[in-house]
Formats: sequence, structure tokens, C-alpha cells
Amino acid sequence: MRTTTRHALIYAGLAPFLVIALFPVLWMAITAFKHERELYSMRGVPFWLYEGPTLKHFHLLFTQTWFGAWVVNTALVSAIVVAITVVTAVPAGYALARLRLPGAGNTAIAVFMTYLVPPIILFLPLAFVVGWLGLFDSWWALVVVYPTFTIPLCTWLMFGFFRSVPLEIEEAAWVDGCGLLGGIVHVMLPLSRPGIAITAIFAFTLSMQEYLYAVVLAAPADQKVITVGLPTMLIRGDIYFWGSLMAGGLLVGLPVALLFNLVIDRFIEGLTGTASL
Repeated sequence: MRTTTRHALIYAGLAPFLVIALFPVLWMAITAFKHERELYSMRGVPFWLYEGPTLKHFHLLFTQTWFGAWVVNTALVSAIVVAITVVTAVPAGYALARLRLPGAGNTAIAVFMTYLVPPIILFLPLAFVVGWLGLFDSWWALVVVYPTFTIPLCTWLMFGFFRSVPLEIEEAAWVDGCGLLGGIVHVMLPLSRPGIAITAIFAFTLSMQEYLYAVVLAAPADQKVITVGLPTMLIRGDIYFWGSLMAGGLLVGLPVALLFNLVIDRFIEGLTGTASL
């Protein structure tokens, strides 16, 4: 009886947080499948589809916008930025944490501080670089720009994670015949998979949610990413295509949420490892 009461109290305490977490998804789903006239009707319960579901908003999304191209552009930008960030931040974090460089700790802090610089301050010099490379009005411009703020943060995260791994483990690998590179490949990288996972997740998240650079540097309709395409194409003056906006958010948000759910254990493990710094 005591165990049942305890579980009931735990679930009762978690219920408000569950409602807060699930309500936006539920509201997006209802709005995406609701008829246009129901969206603006003040009668009845707003959580009910009185006229049944409709696919009109999804049809508008796929036939009158570049939604498919936006999804592909976003996926390509995020994947390339994640790859660049991981390939750069992992060795940089290891060098700062393990190679006993003079002022390594202060250098790591300085690297992290660059992440805190507001994007608007760096906009003009980055725009000059993009123009010099001839990448204006292309999503490739975002591939050039986004690592400037993903690499500093992820280098700091990897620095903290490598610092949390006992040095004796790596030294034991050296004694067993592994050189510096062999110790990194066979010992440090396998142990650092949670840190690498959290690095990739942060880089992916930052790439997915950025707006300022995306709206200026990739302006053509077929070059936009999803965060820019949906609001710019489906909000026209004072006309909001709520159904299609929510349909787009649902189609993009659910796969990302499922992906995060698959790696949530690595994410938490990486956070706790980094927090030990």
C-alpha cells in the first residue's frame, strides 16, 4: 500500500510537467488537421475536430511552398555542420585537456567566450567572407557560418569531458604499447562517445534553430532552411496560414523529438561528464 501511494504521488507530481511538454505537440496536431473555418470559430471545444480531420493544410504545404526543399536543405546543413564541428572540436578539446599546453585552461575559456559574442556583431565580417567565397543566396553559406559558433561551444564541452576521464587510463594504454595516437583511437574515443554524442546534439540543435544568418544569407525560396521558409512563406502580412504552419512544425518536430529520444541517455551521460569540470 505504501509503495502504491508513493508511486501515485510521484506520477501526480510529474503530471503537470507532462502536460506542459505534450500540450504544444497536441495543439499542433489538432490545428494541422482542423478545417480552416473551425480554426477561427469561437464555438465548441477547441480540442475537438467537429468536421473531422482534413489534409488540406498538408496539401498546401507540399504543393504551394518549397517545403520538401527546405527539409532537404536543413538536413544537409545540419549534417555537414555536425560533421565539421565534431571533427574540429574533438581534437581541439583533447589538445587543450591533455597536451599540457601553456595557458590551456585560459585558452579553453577564451574559446568558449567567443560563443557568447552576439551573432549580430559578427554578421558583417562573416557576410564579407561569404561574399568573397561567392556563396551568397546559397545554403552553403550557412555551412561556412554556423561552425563559427558551434565549434567554440563544442570545444569547451569536449575539453570538460576529456578532463573528466582519468589520465591513468590513457597512461595504461601507453604502457601496453599504444602510442599517443593509439591511445586516443583505442581508449579515449571509445570512452568519449557520450561527450561526442552531446557535441553532435548541440551542433545539430544550434544549426536547426538559427534564424538571423539563414534569413539573410540564404534568401531564395529554394535555398531556405525550414526555420526561415515556414514563417516567411506562410505568414503574409496579417494573414497567417495556421494550419500549414502547424503541419510543417509537426512534420519537422516529431522526427527530431524521436531522434533526441533515441540518444537521450548519451545526452545525459555527456552532460554529467562535462559538469564534473
